[in-house]
Amino acid sequence: MEFALALLALTPVELEALGWTFADRKRLLDHFLASGKNVQGRKVEDIARIPVELALPQRDVDRLQQFARRELPKTVSNAGVIDRVLNALDRASHRSLQPMSG
Repeated sequence: MEFALALLALTPVELEALGWTFADRKRLLDHFLASGKNVQGRKVEDIARIPVELALPQRDVDRLQQFARRELPKTVSNAGVIDRVLNALDRASHRSLQPMSG
């Protein structure tokens, strides 16, 4: 949730500095919203133990990694949030780089 709030807190100037548009930010937030649906209805104490899978295109993984490393330390109060987000993005990046079987 803190990650999404940090994305929402970006000013137009900060978005431009990241090379993003408002549509880019909305698309990125939509990824988090979709992944968060996996934990809806769960007990709050269980949510931290439930893996939440991010399914997003590599270009968005790259953008979110850049944002997490550059901007999150300025806005997120919980360092554990940054670590969890970066770990999830690293896993998403590795999945998208693997060759497709078929």
